[in-house]
Amino acid sequence: MATTELYTKGACVWVPDPEAVWVSVKLLQDYHPGDQQILIQLSDGREMEFPVLPPAGLPPLGNPDILEGENDLTALTFLHEPAVLHNLRVRFLDYNSIYTYCGIVLVALNPYEQLPIYGEEVIDAYNGQDTADMEPHIFSVAEEAYCTMTREEKNQSIIISGESGSGKTVSAKYTMRYFAVVGGAAQQTSVEEKVLASNPIMEAIGNAKTTRNDNSSRFGKYIEIGFGRKGDIIGANMKTYLLEKSRVVFQAAEERNYHIFYQLCASRDLPELRTLKFDSAENFHYTNQGQDVHIPGTDDVVELERTRNAFTILGVQPDQQMEIFRILAAILHLGNVNIQASGRGGDRSYINADDRSLAVFAKLLGVEGAQMAQWLCHRRLAVGGEMLVKPMTGQQANEARDALAKHVYEQVFTWTVQRLNSSLRAHREQPKSFIGVLDIYGFETFDKNSFEQFCINYANEKLQQQFNRHVFQLEQEEYLREELPWNRIEFSDNQPCIVLIEGQLGLLDLLDEECRMPKGSDENWARKVYDQHLNHSPYFRKPRMSNSAFIIVHFADLVQYECDGFLDKNRDTVFEEPINILRASQSELVAELFQKESAGGSLPNSSLANGSVRSGKRAHREHKLTVGFQFRQSLHLLMDTLNSTTPHYVRCIKSNDLKQPFLFDPKRAVQQLRACGVLETIRISAAGYPSRWTYEEFFTRYRVLLRGSVSQDDIRRSCQSSLPYLIPDPEQYCFGKTKVFFRAGQVAVLEKLRGDRLCAAGVLIQSWVRGWLQRRRYQRLRWATFILQRYTRGTLARRLAWTLRYTRVALIIQKTYRMLAVRQLYMTIREATIKIQAFIRGTQARRIYRQMLTERAVVFLQAQVRGWLARCSFRRVRTAVVLLQSCVRRRAARKELLRLRAEARSVEKFRELNKGMEVKLMQLQLRADQQARESASLREILQAERGAHSSELEQLRSSLLKLQIQLQENANTAPLLADKQEEDMRKAEEKAAQEILQLTQEIQALRFERDSLEKEKDDLAIRLQDQEKAQEESRQQSVDQAGASVRAELEEERRRYQSLLREFTRLEQRYDNLRDMSLFTTNEHSRGHRRTDSTVSLEPLSPVTTPFSSSPVFPSPEEIRRISVTSATDRRPSPWSHEQPLNILMEDMSVAKDTAERMKGEDLRYAYDAVRVANKFLETQLLSQREQWEKEISALRMKLQQAHDRDTPGDPEINELTEEVAVREQECVRLRRELKELKHTVSLRRIMSYAGLAIAASQDPTSPGPQKSQTLSGLLECRKRDESKLIKHLITDVRAEGVLSLSPGLAARVLFLCVRQADCSGDQTRVKGLCGAAVSAIKTAMKKHGNDLDMTAVWLKNAYLLKDLLNQHSPQQDVRGCEELVPLVTDVQECVRALSDLCIQAYQQLLSISESHLQPMIVPAMLESETIPGLAGSSVKSVGRKRAGSDPRPPASTEGTTMSAVLRELSALHTALSRQDLSSALLEQAFRQLMYLLSATTLNSLLLRKDMCCWNRGLQIRYNVSLLEEWLRSRSLQAGGAVSALEPLIQAAQLLQMSKKTEVDGQAMVQTCNALSNQQLVKILSLYTPQSDLEERVTLNFIRIVQGLLKGRSEGQPPQLLMDVRRVFPVTFPYQPPPQVTAAQLEIPESLKISFLRRV
Repeated sequence: MATTELYTKGACVWVPDPEAVWVSVKLLQDYHPGDQQILIQLSDGREMEFPVLPPAGLPPLGNPDILEGENDLTALTFLHEPAVLHNLRVRFLDYNSIYTYCGIVLVALNPYEQLPIYGEEVIDAYNGQDTADMEPHIFSVAEEAYCTMTREEKNQSIIISGESGSGKTVSAKYTMRYFAVVGGAAQQTSVEEKVLASNPIMEAIGNAKTTRNDNSSRFGKYIEIGFGRKGDIIGANMKTYLLEKSRVVFQAAEERNYHIFYQLCASRDLPELRTLKFDSAENFHYTNQGQDVHIPGTDDVVELERTRNAFTILGVQPDQQMEIFRILAAILHLGNVNIQASGRGGDRSYINADDRSLAVFAKLLGVEGAQMAQWLCHRRLAVGGEMLVKPMTGQQANEARDALAKHVYEQVFTWTVQRLNSSLRAHREQPKSFIGVLDIYGFETFDKNSFEQFCINYANEKLQQQFNRHVFQLEQEEYLREELPWNRIEFSDNQPCIVLIEGQLGLLDLLDEECRMPKGSDENWARKVYDQHLNHSPYFRKPRMSNSAFIIVHFADLVQYECDGFLDKNRDTVFEEPINILRASQSELVAELFQKESAGGSLPNSSLANGSVRSGKRAHREHKLTVGFQFRQSLHLLMDTLNSTTPHYVRCIKSNDLKQPFLFDPKRAVQQLRACGVLETIRISAAGYPSRWTYEEFFTRYRVLLRGSVSQDDIRRSCQSSLPYLIPDPEQYCFGKTKVFFRAGQVAVLEKLRGDRLCAAGVLIQSWVRGWLQRRRYQRLRWATFILQRYTRGTLARRLAWTLRYTRVALIIQKTYRMLAVRQLYMTIREATIKIQAFIRGTQARRIYRQMLTERAVVFLQAQVRGWLARCSFRRVRTAVVLLQSCVRRRAARKELLRLRAEARSVEKFRELNKGMEVKLMQLQLRADQQARESASLREILQAERGAHSSELEQLRSSLLKLQIQLQENANTAPLLADKQEEDMRKAEEKAAQEILQLTQEIQALRFERDSLEKEKDDLAIRLQDQEKAQEESRQQSVDQAGASVRAELEEERRRYQSLLREFTRLEQRYDNLRDMSLFTTNEHSRGHRRTDSTVSLEPLSPVTTPFSSSPVFPSPEEIRRISVTSATDRRPSPWSHEQPLNILMEDMSVAKDTAERMKGEDLRYAYDAVRVANKFLETQLLSQREQWEKEISALRMKLQQAHDRDTPGDPEINELTEEVAVREQECVRLRRELKELKHTVSLRRIMSYAGLAIAASQDPTSPGPQKSQTLSGLLECRKRDESKLIKHLITDVRAEGVLSLSPGLAARVLFLCVRQADCSGDQTRVKGLCGAAVSAIKTAMKKHGNDLDMTAVWLKNAYLLKDLLNQHSPQQDVRGCEELVPLVTDVQECVRALSDLCIQAYQQLLSISESHLQPMIVPAMLESETIPGLAGSSVKSVGRKRAGSDPRPPASTEGTTMSAVLRELSALHTALSRQDLSSALLEQAFRQLMYLLSATTLNSLLLRKDMCCWNRGLQIRYNVSLLEEWLRSRSLQAGGAVSALEPLIQAAQLLQMSKKTEVDGQAMVQTCNALSNQQLVKILSLYTPQSDLEERVTLNFIRIVQGLLKGRSEGQPPQLLMDVRRVFPVTFPYQPPPQVTAAQLEIPESLKISFLRRV
């Protein structure tokens, strides 16, 4: 089938478009050879006819949908410009993928947005992986170059090109960062750090803001990164090309000068820069021409700080930095020098003597200002052997000034590059190989192109030639490797264009020749060029309307160059007199810069000095090397270097000119694709066999097309026998050793044949299925008809029976209805009669009742009146009786008085005996007289009252008589009064009834109000309960959150400390390596060999004898007492006083404050102590605050309960309680905030003071000294001279097989018994020395067995057990619960702390060993292995093929890459830990860390491999994870967080297996995959690739739906794509009090040779 037959109805083709460059349209009819036009339909539905000139005029065909978004452009079926543009657009806009392969070229689009794809986790994901299987990335190119260098031991080059603003500098920066991380330096000086530090310096002095880019590199650079034998960075070297010096003196609109000038101007207020007289950038002529001195989002002050830090890292001293800044400041002041014209016609110029800028310039550079002013306005000429001084015009003087400024800046740039190279140069050894990173400008074309664009495009012509030849060579190697019959591929070679530029009598030769002419000009050079090349070279043309321009046909486009300025820029002239003045400068650096200039202008190694110095003696022959000549020579050297290396290409593309994030401009993209050579790669690939399939891939994809016997065993033979029937033309395909090669478009032919075959098979299957469905439908209809007839007949019979039954029933119903009607009438009459009788009887009864009420009221009134009359009579009689009684009593009293007077007269002798009673008697007499007078007055009053009483009695009698008479008269009128009273009573009764009714209504209203109040009370009570419950929950939640935050902070502090400890261990190992190397070097230079004792090697080689020898020694109670006693006379402050404890500790340790930074290990230990004390202090505060909060909550609950118990709680009280609760909540929030601030602000000095006070308070100053040693049994005694022998036989020299046969922790128990015996003997020095020796010996043993799991587990167990034993018997330990436990006398806290650090180191070493074993097998086992039976056939990848041009790697061994190998490694670690009886909590922590490593590594690889994102692979991953879960459950390790660490990987596998079509699927996906970040979820959906026709691709619409759903999901952590595989969970060692240890319990074998120990 020919390619033209693919132009059928419904096919997609590409047609040109003025806006989008190419648009996709659909064919509405088949194309037949000879048709002049085709009918197409646009995307908006419009139809049009497109003219064609067959066959070349046919529009390009579109690729199948299955290839949309392919990560390698060469894998497309149709390779042409619209396909490339569309694929880049889809990946950039729809998948947010900025990298795409194009064979050996990596195409990088600038997103103008910072993406989270360059972290260390991404570097780890690409490190050591086959980049052909990974997603395109700049790290994949770096990894391929690094692996090729280490594997083939051949130099590599990474060529990064593109126009300004495309991202070349950023790509080069990330490439060097990858090499710095992967190839860490082996020596003490961090070379990789210096390599990275060179970037800020070069960006500052070589980058500037342009209209296209805010950080555009204005020079080319080639950085050679040297690697040693082990693949580590040992040095680097930088070469620069064609610095844009004109930018120093001129900037276009909206552009800036080099960054360093603006950084210095912005930092002018720094004290060290004030002497340089900097001013604002707007006030300098060389920085204000672009009218834009600021870059949005960039702080020039911060950038200068980064630049200075980089200078410091590279070894540039601060005084040299200031010299550089001094020269740069002088350049700015030079631009402000005011040169004025004078003379007739302005043929002279001068500078004022008081010019401030010139004075500052001269002072900064240390030169004479008058001399510089003289030679800036004059020049020296040699005429006839005589020297003449000729004045210059104002314009010439300004040009000379600018030339001097450019030359000075060039020298500074060159010196800086040389200084960087000297700092980056390898000193210890020569690099074995290197990787060069070329960051060079791309093809440029502007409205006006000059000499700079000519040189840049010339360099790109050379690079394009090298690129074409390299691509052709790769194609040739591929054909030879596959043993194909090789035919030469024709491609466009740009050698004639290069010859036109650099050949004999080429443009550069003619330019140099014209520059050597005394009166050479641009016009003369243009005429020579026209005469030499016009009509002789097809690559040279002349514009029609110009005689001072020419056109060169470059490989990318036609470029017209203006000849104006070519000669001046090529000469780059600087007069000699100003240079001589600078050579005599007082500044050493300035003199050094210009003394190094050679008279002949030789090429320096690191940079090309493009400036020339014009001498006055030979004004017409002053310059030997022009800029063009130097650039040509350096370009030849660069090409020789690139040709001697294996190149890798990165092409950077600007997505748009507006610098908008993720905005794609197709016009600019096509222009750059044509210029950077990407389309040329496609043309070369399309000229041969661009489509390449392995036999397995071809067999899997096109199995339906194969004829004859299709054998799974011999796939190659089946393909070779069947392919000629499919493609009759043998020139369209070719068979290789492992692949089938196709010409362009043949895969589309096969796809069409496959689609037709599947369509025909589908039609046949549909015909059979439809026939079977119709037959089944007929049978169902026939069976249904029979059933309907049977049911119809039965229905008719049942209907007749129902009719007869209804007739009988109707008669019965009529009879019954009539009976009911008569009965109902009778009952109605009866009920009415009974009701009438009841009403009549009720009326009579009510009447009788009212009469009875009336009689009862009358009787009641009579009784009340009669009672009132009787009470009045009783009161009168009672008054009279009382009066009568008073009279009788008065009379009796008078008689008694007389009797008493008679008795008083008869007692005169009493008066004589008691003369004192006389006065009393007189008083009594006076009182009696007074009473007599009173009785007389009372008697008179009584007589008066009696008269009044008698008169009143008479009046009452007369009135009573009148009343009797009136009563008799009223007896006749009684009936009339009774009727009136009855009427009054009736009215009163009615009024009372109304009042009763009103009162009843009021009572009901009050009851209703009471009910509503009770209900409101209940509601308020419920609301208060709910509020209390909510407040309790919120309070509990806040307390839980505070506790969780505290625990998280403690966990973070623990993690930081352990990471610091790991770094300390690494530095200690590096120190040991360097010391061993120095010892080895010393031994090499020594003449003889001295034999040493074997015991000497057992001593630790660290300069610190014991790990806590330099730690602070806590004083004994006796010392504290002695210090307190002598405090009155001795003014020396106590070392444990509250004031300045840390300073006093440092003084006691003889550590000066200025040298405290040198003691890193001790500071780390002090910091750890301080952190522990601070954590304890904060924990105590938190607990106390929590208890206080609980008490307040209980009190509030009681108050609320009391309020609920009341019947009607008042609103003010409720409000008061509510306000109090709110106040308490605010107080809780404030306390939590203060507690959090307290955690972050507690200083080390305050913590140490608390620690000192706590220790001082815990010890009684009046307590006696150390107690006498206690006599204990069951210990082991080791003599002092045998301690080294004990350590040697027990720890350092013990063999692995011997240690593993011992009981777990035997060494720790033996050491503890020896320490205990030394402590009982009272020798505290021996105790500490023995503990320190044990710690050092265990460290040495761990280093000796650094790769042995079992030995590391052994020493972890011994260190752990010894720590617990010492901690159990520590004096600070509370032993009141165990009477048999006797604490140690010696303080062993420092030893316990050192053993804790040793346990952490052993644990980390265990994990490091396991991770190093697991790391290379995680991806093959978890992702690539096929362990599910029946799923092996799904592993053949039909789309995700390896990209063309990638270096084939040797096949790795398949042994040990399955899940069984991973489980064996995990089982080995579990066995090693279980054999030592370590705690289950420690095992859970270890396997949690390993499960996280497995999950993170697998998920990261899955996120970067498109071929693995499919349904089958998700099923396989889930099965592999289930094996891990089963393994964890079988060993009871699932509860320690190990299973939860696998959750992201489990959810990723579920995501691959879920449905991905509707919004409901998206919601389920978002809810299920909560452990995956938003970026990870979208990335997996974007990479999902169907492996069969039964699956469908994930549509872009569905991805957008998922992205919209993810916006509502909040993430606590910052967004990231890959998981951090370097994350380390902090380990905690739970304290487990061990059982009592005695010597009798130990079984010490004879093999240990420690029989010298004595049992005591």
